[in-house]
Amino acid sequence: MADPDTPFAVVDVHRTLRNIARLRDRADRLGVTLRPHVKTAKSLDVAALLHEGAPPCPVTVSTLAEAEAFADGGYTDITYAVGIAPQKLPRVIALLRRRVRLRVLLDSLEQAVSVAEAAHGAGLPLPAQIEIDCDGHRGGLTPDAPRLPEIGRVLHEAGCLDGVLTHAGESYFAHTADDRLLAARNERDTAVTAAERLRTAGLPVHTVSVGSTPTAHAAEDLTGVTELRAGNYVFFDLVMAGLGVCDLDDLALSVVVTVIGHRPEYGWILTDGGWMAMSRDRGTAAQPQDQGYGLVTDLDGTLVPGLVMTAASQEHGTLTVRDGARLPDLPVGTRLRVLPNHACATAAQHHGYHVIDSGRAAGPAPVIQAYWPRVDGW
Repeated sequence: MADPDTPFAVVDVHRTLRNIARLRDRADRLGVTLRPHVKTAKSLDVAALLHEGAPPCPVTVSTLAEAEAFADGGYTDITYAVGIAPQKLPRVIALLRRRVRLRVLLDSLEQAVSVAEAAHGAGLPLPAQIEIDCDGHRGGLTPDAPRLPEIGRVLHEAGCLDGVLTHAGESYFAHTADDRLLAARNERDTAVTAAERLRTAGLPVHTVSVGSTPTAHAAEDLTGVTELRAGNYVFFDLVMAGLGVCDLDDLALSVVVTVIGHRPEYGWILTDGGWMAMSRDRGTAAQPQDQGYGLVTDLDGTLVPGLVMTAASQEHGTLTVRDGARLPDLPVGTRLRVLPNHACATAAQHHGYHVIDSGRAAGPAPVIQAYWPRVDGW
């Protein structure tokens, strides 16, 4: 990995495929459709690994730019899992006219009325899911919210009601296997309860959608659920490893940086990879083991004992050692890899990925085999 210039993002396709297979097999065992969230990788090339050359699978997106790019790539079954702003509905309708089944998400009567009016004006149904709040995280209605049936009826009468969707955002703070199992059960129970309440009101509910990377890997029973969503799992990261959802050996995304200086009086090694390369995300700071801005490996992916990226300015990363480790001798020009706290945030700092395959013997360091661009913007 002598080229290109650092910093740059690297994806290990061997680890990515292994991560994909793990959750695909789990969804099959649980008897639900897997609808991967492409917001982490935001890459058609990474998404192609999800369905192994078969017709494109159902996907979840977080921006309309993703929806449009994936529609261009042949994906026709898409859920836009961020609350819909009425001003964005013309873009949604444009995709529907292309025969893309794009579902929108909402949690208010105002949004439901806007969707119903847009569907009427366009002369076609605009499928919508009602967001359900399962753990006090971000948006959504509780299953017992008084307006839930009213919102459902507005959508149904316009031919737009598709179902309910929830996301266990608080599962990212579930530090034990028991906590994650409880979060998965609560996520399922909350969504199923909301769906049954709508059905009791005489409203059809086709989709009951749940998912987050921690709960997707913890769920044991998804009775009443139709589909499972997750996104971070394709790459994983230090937050997921800190929770116990994965091992460090599963992390498929890293950033290659170069040593550019030393401050031995402070015990620092300086690199050219600051927060513009890694992001400002400090997700492990709330975990028992704070990993700073990332753990450091050599180019082969082997951890450098005790070496952590503990500080960052815009274009400088500071590496220090902990746990009594000795500061390694890393001359100026040495290239290293940094494992990220939050794969979604770190990936967003880059326009694309340089692809390696750790499953192939390639000498002292993996060889870059391809470049996969990302979808940017909103």
